[in-house]
This record gives sequence, C-alpha cells and structure tokens, in this order.
Amino acid sequence: MYKYILLDLDGTLTDPAIGITNGVMYALEKFGIKVEDRKELYCFIGPPLVDAFMNYFSLSEQDAKQAVEYYREFYRVTGIYENRVYDGVLETLKALNESGKILILATSKPEPFAEIILEHFGLRQYFDCVVGATFDGTINYKGDVIRVALKRAEIENLEEAIMIGDRHHDIDGAKQNNLKSIGVLYGFGDREELENAGADYIAETPEDLIQILN
Repeated sequence: MYKYILLDLDGTLTDPAIGITNGVMYALEKFGIKVEDRKELYCFIGPPLVDAFMNYFSLSEQDAKQAVEYYREFYRVTGIYENRVYDGVLETLKALNESGKILILATSKPEPFAEIILEHFGLRQYFDCVVGATFDGTINYKGDVIRVALKRAEIENLEEAIMIGDRHHDIDGAKQNNLKSIGVLYGFGDREELENAGADYIAETPEDLIQILN
C-alpha cells in the first residue's frame, strides 16, 4: 500500500538521549542553570530546540536562540556521536529497502547533522532522500520538514506515503500534510501521546513496522 516511507531520526532510528541531554546541559550551564537528572531533559528530544528552551526553561526568544548556538557548539563535536541505533532498526531498514520501499528521512535535526549520523552508523545507504531542518530556522517544524521532503522526493500521490515517528510532533506534521502515520513506542513518546495525536498505526518494535508496511 505504501511506497514512500518517511522516517523520523531521533527516537525512531537512534536513541540520542545522552548526546542531546549533554548538549542541553552544556547550554543551560551558560545561563547558570544546572540540571541533575538528565531524564528531565528528555522533553528536548522531538521539538525544535528554540521552542524547548523557551517552554521548559522560560528563556526569552533571544536567549533561547543563543542557547541553541551553545548547544550546537557542543553537539557538533561530541554530542552527535553520543548516540546509538535501536536494536532491530538496521534489519528493518534493509527489509523495507529490499521489498521496494523508498525511504526518506524527515527530521527536525539540522540536515547536515542528520547526514553525519546516518553515515556514521551505516544507515545512509538505505535512504533515497534526507531532509532536515535548516540552521537558520527557516525550516524547523516537522510539518515544514515533511512538506519539503514530499517536494524533494517528488511524491504526488499522498496515499502512497506514510510518516513514522515517536512523538506527537511527527503525527501532527503528517496530518498537516495529509499523510497517514505510524507512532513507535520504543522511542520517547508513549501510547497515550501518540493515540491522542491521531496516529493511524502503533508499532511496539522496529520489526512491527515491516508487518504494518508490507
């Protein structure tokens, strides 16, 4: 049924918790804010970082943008590699590829960072197209990322495409672009979040994706 498979990165293909939270801690310390429990910062995995700094630590927009610059200062050197591929993801991507699916990455992470991560972990070969956010913020929200991905991949029949992600942002972005969606439970969103957002399918493991999509 689905030919084009759009996939989120953080929380869907890889577990980026250590790198992202270390980067956020680094940025917050520049503002004199210390966080002892990194799990308090898991809320940063998914949404655009400027929004997260404003919403969760009440930074002004100007300070939030500066915090993102501090974050990237750490992340591009160290945090980007403090990451791991979820068990079963490599095999799932390979199986989808071999069954004729066209895989497209659609992430709110800056596109150059996404490319580095995919190459580093041996995942880039499975993707026809990689689309991410821009450093200047002109493409930031998941809905915009998906819109660009659909255009870049020249997808005209939306019924042939589906979005996969672990947070409500992925499901929301899919709806904004009239796409069906799959919410995955092994990332950072729970069943309640994904069902409330309106995910069309729920996958408990990467292997479940193969059954849903084939």
